[in-house]
Amino acid sequence: MSTMSSATIYRLSTRDDTFEQRLNALLDWEGVSDSAVQTRVDEILADVKQRGDAAVIEATNRFDRLSVENMQALRLTPDQLEQAFNNLPAEQREALARAAERIRVYHERQKPTSWQYEEADGTVLGQQVTALDRAGIYVPGGKAAYPSSVLMNAIPAHVAGVREIVMVVPTPDGVVNELVLAAAHLAGVDHVFTIGGAQAIAAMAYGTETVPRVDKIVGPGNIYVATAKRAVFGQVGIDMIAGPSEILVVSDGQTDPDWLAMDLFSQAEHDEDAQAILVSWDSAHLDAVAEAIERLLPTLEREDIVRESLGRRGALVLCQDKAEAVTLINRIAPEHLELSVDAPDTWLNDVRHAGAIFMGRYTAEALGDYCAGPNHVLPTSGTARFSSPLGVYDFQKRSSIINCSREGASTLGKVASVLARGESLTAHARSAEYRIQD
Repeated sequence: MSTMSSATIYRLSTRDDTFEQRLNALLDWEGVSDSAVQTRVDEILADVKQRGDAAVIEATNRFDRLSVENMQALRLTPDQLEQAFNNLPAEQREALARAAERIRVYHERQKPTSWQYEEADGTVLGQQVTALDRAGIYVPGGKAAYPSSVLMNAIPAHVAGVREIVMVVPTPDGVVNELVLAAAHLAGVDHVFTIGGAQAIAAMAYGTETVPRVDKIVGPGNIYVATAKRAVFGQVGIDMIAGPSEILVVSDGQTDPDWLAMDLFSQAEHDEDAQAILVSWDSAHLDAVAEAIERLLPTLEREDIVRESLGRRGALVLCQDKAEAVTLINRIAPEHLELSVDAPDTWLNDVRHAGAIFMGRYTAEALGDYCAGPNHVLPTSGTARFSSPLGVYDFQKRSSIINCSREGASTLGKVASVLARGESLTAHARSAEYRIQD
């Protein structure tokens, strides 16, 4: 049977008859909003689409407890962003700048290139890569502020060649986070509006008198933001519907249990729905990690959140061997995967599903959140089976290039004619046949 280790985190064993059932229950996360949330979001979207700025102001005053009268009060100027950066303590300025540069260098390597090739008859085929004209970035506000999210979303957009970046960030009770504004300055954001929730998504998706309409919206948010993003998809592109943060740590029993406990805490402290799972084939090691969790929990500033997160969705899993650990990795498809093992390189060919892979005992997932370089916007809730981290490619699109020579049009026309008539699309066939030379 599965048990709780001192009522803080579940202990599971792959040998248990109920393991699959328990694992499924643990991983179950449905980000779909209930009917009340859906109805409210639909109302906000429709209101903003119809009334623009006025609807955004009303919703912002209501939900963020403000009393502004116009959009100018919800807009931050480039001078304000620069001042926020200049007013930071030197240590924070330097850390933000170093993180930004590492993120930029990494994403520069992702840039795809346009290409063409010419066939023997002179026909040219290819692909042209172009950036989006305008991207919208949602940055969460309220419980916590995320300057790192500003960098991770805006810098790849810049590297991709996006011409204009619009950022929205809610400021409940008028509380503005200077680090977030400083990050926006450093990342070259063009427009910043202190709005959030479904009204911010609607403003960027439809455009208002003040907020420019964007081509794609990226960035995480609460259930109202996620529901709104899903609803406006098609009007604009979106990156993903993000679920709670999650980490899967695989340990061979040789990593300091205190390190692993803190690695689990680092995700669990995000919110009560976050998930932290440790897998090992060393039972005594799992005992040691459980002890470290209990000992270190009271030292955390966000102890209550971590305790609830671990109690609801955390687990220490005893498996049989490395092969079974790999099976669990690909079954879970985690957002963050820590391979806290000797020779982690030897695992890579077998790991098929993970958002980001942190290799070896010294690579804490937290480094990836801030400054390693790769993007921290990652697929959650098992979607790493078919999704990838946010990157330069998310801010670009590809156009096919087809340039037929006289001879090529004649050759292809014969093929197209046969296939089009097979589909009973005779206008297609006749259009192609006009170009046939013999």
